[in-house]
Amino acid sequence: MQIQVNTGSQTRGSAGWSSEIKAVIEETLSRSADRITRAEVHLNDENSASKEGGNDNRCQIEVRVAGMQPISVTNHADSHDEALRGAADKMVNLLDTTFGKLESR
Repeated sequence: MQIQVNTGSQTRGSAGWSSEIKAVIEETLSRSADRITRAEVHLNDENSASKEGGNDNRCQIEVRVAGMQPISVTNHADSHDEALRGAADKMVNLLDTTFGKLESR
């Protein structure tokens, strides 16, 4: 599974932080890793660092499964880490539902 991390202009990014994000995705999606060809993570601060406000950090995860259209989820939270983990959990649930429906056919 190839993992690509994208951050908005208001979001700090470094090689170390990107590695941590990839590790979270690899661990969370490990059950389905053999079916996933690519995962893209998009992290953004929707209000910018200069404004206060809750749930302004957004994480979108798009997963491409072999032979299927891309699947995407979004989560908003107070921090990038919470947004990432929330989106990863949503993706696990969506993949479980999607693969469950395919297997029951």
